[in-house]
Parts: sequence; structure tokens; C-alpha cells
Amino acid sequence: MRNTLKLIASPRNLFIFEAAARLGSFTLASNELGMQQPSVSAAIKQLEGSLGVRLFDRGHRRISLTNAGLRFYADVSQALRGIESSAEAVSNMSRSEHVTLNSSSAFSHYWMMPKLHKLRELHPNIDLRLQSSEHEPDLDIENISIAVRLGDGVWPDCHVAKIADEIIFPVASPVHMHSARNLRSVPNLLHERLIHLEEPIRLRPTWKQWFEHHKINNVQISEGMRLNDYALVLQAAITGEGFAFGWEHIVRDLIDRNLLAAREQWAWNTGRGIYLVWSQSRPLSDNAVRVRDWVLSFV
Repeated sequence: MRNTLKLIASPRNLFIFEAAARLGSFTLASNELGMQQPSVSAAIKQLEGSLGVRLFDRGHRRISLTNAGLRFYADVSQALRGIESSAEAVSNMSRSEHVTLNSSSAFSHYWMMPKLHKLRELHPNIDLRLQSSEHEPDLDIENISIAVRLGDGVWPDCHVAKIADEIIFPVASPVHMHSARNLRSVPNLLHERLIHLEEPIRLRPTWKQWFEHHKINNVQISEGMRLNDYALVLQAAITGEGFAFGWEHIVRDLIDRNLLAAREQWAWNTGRGIYLVWSQSRPLSDNAVRVRDWVLSFV
């Protein structure tokens, strides 16, 4: 970037150059930019001097781009259009009427999607945008209306409402569950294929911790399949790849639809919870309030 500033002298010169090249006139460029014509000429001369190349051929009443000017204009105009488009998009974020709900991909896919038709029936005009991310984004910086987070319920910059307790139990496809060997007790699960969730950023409970909760310590956990997204973990379980963690609030619909079977008697309540959060520093829009209240109506 330092080298770029040396080459162009000032970012302002790029806008002046683009206008002059597009309009084919220093005078027309000065009118469009609200500048004096001599200031436009001076900016172009400064740009040519810093680049060490002539960008315009200057006639008595007209200007035209040199070969170097044509090359430079192609790249500069494209770059400035991209900046303009991005600036407009970011500016519109604060004025947009849409509601953004940030959550894990699994929550969006398995909790939200089966229920969205109910939201559309209640509020057909709400433009809801579901957003998934690997991290917990800053709601204000990224202009997110509401988000779903897993934790202890303490986020100092957010209002918080609990959706569910974090309750985990083993799940598998009905066929795989039926064919499992002697699942009369928790230790026997050690002989089955286990699917592991290893998210790159979020810390999630492990099978080792689950067994320790059930007083089974110092055991060898089978390697099994390792995936970095919970939606993939559930898909693997549905297709019969083994046993996976079933977060109760997410897998309930899959169990009801007989896509998964569960050992709910082996549930582990971790003491944490799944929460809906929204910023304390800016009020929710009316539509965001409607979406928030609709999500909490399932609690």
C-alpha cells in the first residue's frame, strides 16, 4: 500500500483521472466533481508525474487516452466500481428492513428450516436472512439483528434469552441403533463406531467428557469419523456411519421424523444453554422483535 501511495500521490487523483477519462474532458470532469478545471489538470499532472508516464494526449479542444492511459483506466474504473458497490452495500446495511439471524449451520438447517413456514404464515412480509459462521461475530460491527449462541448465558454486551438447556445423548440411524451390539449399558457404546465433532474455533464437548460424566474414566475412545461441522455429523449419523452426539434441541425433529433414533436415558445436561442474543447498544427493529419473539415461542 505504501508503494501504491507513492505511485499515485493521492487517492483523490484516481477519482479525478477516472472522471476525465470516462468523460473525455477535463472541463466535464471538473463539473461532475465540483472542482475548478485547473485543479483537475493539476491532479492529472501530479498523477502522471508520480507514475512517470503520460496518460492523456492533450489537443486544442480535446483529450484522449494514451496506450498507458487506456490500460490504467481499465483497471482503475473497475476498482472504483467495486469500491462504490461495496460502499453502497455497507451503507444500506444500516437502513435495510431485513432481519439477520446468525447461528451455526446445524441450527439453521435442522432447527430453523422445519419451522420457517410457520414464520411465513404469521409474518409473510419479513425478509429473514439466515447467516452461518464458524465464529461468534460482533453483532454491532456486522449489523446482525439476533444470534444463537451456546454458553453460560453471560455476554456483557448482549441481551440474552434462553432457548434450551444443553442436553446431549447418543443418536444413530434407526437401523444402526437396532443392529448395535448389546446397548444395555453405557460402556458397551465403546464398542460402536463413534462420530466426532471437531470444530476449528468453537469448543464442543467430546465423547471422552460424555463417558466421564457417566463415571466411565480412563477408557480408549475409538477413532471413528471426525468432522468439523455439526450438520455434517448429523448427516453422517442419518446415513448409518455410526453414533453421534445428539443435541436435544436440534435432533428432536429428526427423532420425531424417524431419521434418527436416540438413547435419551443416557442424556447429559452440561449445565450450559442455547441462547438467543441481541445487542444492548442498539434497539431491534419491529421485524427483528417479531422474529425474536417467534423463536422464543418454541421455548
